[in-house]
Amino acid sequence: MEIEPLPKKLYNRANTMGITKIILSFSGGSDEGYLNITLLPWDQNKRDDYGKLNADIENWAWGAYSYSGAGDGSEYGDDIEYDLEKHKASSSEWYMTRTEGDTQHQDLNFNQEEE
Repeated sequence: MEIEPLPKKLYNRANTMGITKIILSFSGGSDEGYLNITLLPWDQNKRDDYGKLNADIENWAWGAYSYSGAGDGSEYGDDIEYDLEKHKASSSEWYMTRTEGDTQHQDLNFNQEEE
């Protein structure tokens, strides 16, 4: 996923609040996208301010990334991390795959009472 630039006004608000990282965790796979936002470090005393900033980041992120979540039912996602201290951003993707376990075989038995 290509990293979109973080708007300067969101950067300034986060920086003023002492936030050093903003992590966007997108996920999908069954026709619906989800977004979880992590603001670090978390300050319980600024919970209301964090909530407002979180909502503004969410509004921006859905427009900037247009993440649909469409898929075949297999879970997948993209994580975008904005490091405000180092002035760097990184992205990574993940996905779940089917893994076969042990296989059992037996003779096919029929219930004699039903026909």
